[in-house]
Amino acid sequence: MIRLIAAVMITLAAANPALAGELREPEIFTDVKGHALKGYDVVSYFTGAAPIKGSEAHAVEWKGAKWLFASAEHRDMFAADPEKFAPQYGGYCAWAIAQGEGRPVAINPEIYRIVDNKLYLNLNMNVHKQWLEKQALFITKGNKNWPDALILAN
Repeated sequence: MIRLIAAVMITLAAANPALAGELREPEIFTDVKGHALKGYDVVSYFTGAAPIKGSEAHAVEWKGAKWLFASAEHRDMFAADPEKFAPQYGGYCAWAIAQGEGRPVAINPEIYRIVDNKLYLNLNMNVHKQWLEKQALFITKGNKNWPDALILAN
């Protein structure tokens, strides 16, 4: 019986890291309403001159977050290929992820950069200026640090 319980615990811990003592931030940064990108339409970053707010009327659930879109067309584009449009590092501040220290940081959805057709967001303009100075280096570091950056310090 003890072996059976141990086997079940090992299986559950493998399926859910939190059960093994590893707490994680959500994979996608959301606001208090559960909206990715604080309600901005992620497709609009790639199709317009500036990002625009989405609407609950055109929402999609993906990776535990609600993604809002300005139109049914944008919603459908995202639903067909979410990885193409989703921000890097789950929508957390790209500069903070590159630093590799501490917890992931929130973003300002109007402070961003698209590099090689990938969306990177930053916390504020001061961070964004630093990001731009060493963008390639920060992307390399961010890619290395992600997704381990989601693990919370105990």
